[in-house]
Amino acid sequence: MSTSVQQAIAALPLPEGWSWRVESRPRRRTLGIDVTPDGEVLFAVPADADPRAVAAAVRSRLPRLADEVRRRRARPAEPVKELVGGSSFAYLGRRYRLRPVPAAEGAPVRLRAGWLEIPAPSTPAAGSEALAGWYTERGQRWLASRMPAIALRMGVRPAEVAVDDLGESWGSCGPGGLIAVHWAVMQLPAVLIDFVLVHELCHMKIPGHGPAFRREMELALPGYHRREKVFEQEEPFLWRGAVR
Repeated sequence: MSTSVQQAIAALPLPEGWSWRVESRPRRRTLGIDVTPDGEVLFAVPADADPRAVAAAVRSRLPRLADEVRRRRARPAEPVKELVGGSSFAYLGRRYRLRPVPAAEGAPVRLRAGWLEIPAPSTPAAGSEALAGWYTERGQRWLASRMPAIALRMGVRPAEVAVDDLGESWGSCGPGGLIAVHWAVMQLPAVLIDFVLVHELCHMKIPGHGPAFRREMELALPGYHRREKVFEQEEPFLWRGAVR
């Protein structure tokens, strides 16, 4: 079936130079479309997908997909940090300067007097791990207090929210309503973190990113397009742990 779907998509007026692939996923019930960080388009289709219906859905989304592919291909290189005194790190939209302090067993990373203090790491990788752990712990507490009111307003009941390293994804909605957010998202202002959270909570109602999903987003977060645009401008510059 995926071969028939491939042929149906290939017959569309796809922009020149596009890299794309089709994956058949038996557990899917609807078409899913994702754009990878390097600009490849992934079409995830149910095993029994109708090639004509898939082609029609893809055709309707081509302008939006083309914009996303261009944005991903123009994406700047991933930020790399040096863990030296004075390096800038963001938390909840505010910038803090890094201040390495003498290492003591069990000493935590912490905010203190406007500085982000870190016990002097033995290696850059160890420092990166410590900072990622700090973002994860702080983010877990912050989101756990933030999500219930948002979920109640939206009429959904997520199982829990987890903060973790999600690789190339900023958020996910898993089986049973498990919401996950990348720890790097905690660098953004609260209004943009809310955008990520609402996005994933909307997936509890509607899979994919089609018109029905966008309507649900507008209901949950009126004017969400403005936040989405700012998020798209900011997310390429989020630090995800790369050090030198």
